[in-house]
Amino acid sequence: MESLPTRDPENGPPNKRRSLLKAAIGMSALSITGAIGLASPGVTYAAALTKEERDKLTPDQIIQGLKDGNIRFRHGKMQQHDYLAQKRASASGQFPSAVILSCIDSRAPAEIIFDTGIGETFNGRVAGNIANNDLLGSLEFACAAAGAKVVLVLGHTACGAIRGAIDNVELGNLTGLLAQIKPAIAATEYSGDRSGNNAAFVDAVAKTNVENTIKTIRERSEILNKLEKEGKIKIVGAMYQLDGGAVDFIQI
Repeated sequence: MESLPTRDPENGPPNKRRSLLKAAIGMSALSITGAIGLASPGVTYAAALTKEERDKLTPDQIIQGLKDGNIRFRHGKMQQHDYLAQKRASASGQFPSAVILSCIDSRAPAEIIFDTGIGETFNGRVAGNIANNDLLGSLEFACAAAGAKVVLVLGHTACGAIRGAIDNVELGNLTGLLAQIKPAIAATEYSGDRSGNNAAFVDAVAKTNVENTIKTIRERSEILNKLEKEGKIKIVGAMYQLDGGAVDFIQI
């Protein structure tokens, strides 16, 4: 599936392009086979998401576009992004449709695992994907000022920050950061070994931490809470599986 050719603002000639999030329109009915086949060999997607394209999307369509991008990533069918052209196309303005709050872990780069290009998503990264005041302000900017329609809190398996919180690690400013994760430990129901040596428990706490971060966003940001209640944005959570590359969305 490709959109009509469009004109690159600097180079003049039309370029075949398809923005991941633009193409989310009408894609919900596609099968997995169709979704992973979107990126054809030899086709380069050059332009950035425009305001008109972003504004036509619903939050559900944006979420579906992220899911489809993750399918392409897992199956090695990623788009052939022309990042230089995307850079040029977005230099005069940006219109991302989603903001992703994720962990700093080098193995979980959100733009890559969702197969997005320059100008498609805002990205905030902090160990343990917590929501402190600065990040809450950034999320509010992304949605209330810049027009993003989805807030995605993305945790991941084998998270070192989660394990550090479980094991009571103390190290400079990291100590205070890990303290913000610790409520997720107590809130996680788990009957086995509740130590950082148990990978299953670490992952269970990571999932609870995503849920807690979403609760924090709703409780501490009147702006985002109001936008969500009005149906203008959706706040969702997900867990990225380091083994296999799947992103599992969480119903909260």
